[in-house]
Amino acid sequence: MPPFVKICGLSTPETLDAAIRLGATHIGLVHYEPSPRHVDLKTAAELRRRAGSAVKVALLLVNASPQVTGAAYSAVRPDIIQFHGTETPEWIAAVKQHVPVEAWKAVGLKDAGTLERSRQYEGIIDRLLFDAPAQALPGGTGTRFDWTLLVNHRHTMDWGIAGGLTPANAAEALAATGAPLLDVSSGVESAPGVKDVDKIAAFLKAAGR
Repeated sequence: MPPFVKICGLSTPETLDAAIRLGATHIGLVHYEPSPRHVDLKTAAELRRRAGSAVKVALLLVNASPQVTGAAYSAVRPDIIQFHGTETPEWIAAVKQHVPVEAWKAVGLKDAGTLERSRQYEGIIDRLLFDAPAQALPGGTGTRFDWTLLVNHRHTMDWGIAGGLTPANAAEALAATGAPLLDVSSGVESAPGVKDVDKIAAFLKAAGR
């Protein structure tokens, strides 16, 4: 079985349509103003409606307040909220009590200790996303983590990998980690926030979609 592939940070109807047509299983919409991939809630809602049921749609939030999270969910109605900041298990559990949505948590993977700490989300989130450690911005930095940290790791939750993935290393990442999901953003761009359809096609082909 090929892995699931999420194309994250989409912001235009054209690139959304291309990602779906070319075989993506998930798409990500970033609602975080400092990001070059930020889309406002009106745009996110339009893109979500355009995607329909062809793919699962994730809305990425970073340390959003309860009010912002609720408003974002109500406006966009995503299948998934991807928590990409320092949200605690307690915070995500509280959100899930009020919002009937799948929850993913991105974790910057620095060392084996991070793997152990990530177990605190077990039973609360629906997927753990191992990413490169946060820099000035969380995610979308084009930086990869040490994939060998996942070798022989016993996963107790659904999971995936992000961070520094490109068409050139997607197959290597799969071989090294056995990841069931690849999440790519800057690796399929021609400039920050500008998705490249040819790179999306190349990435999906390299991932076996």
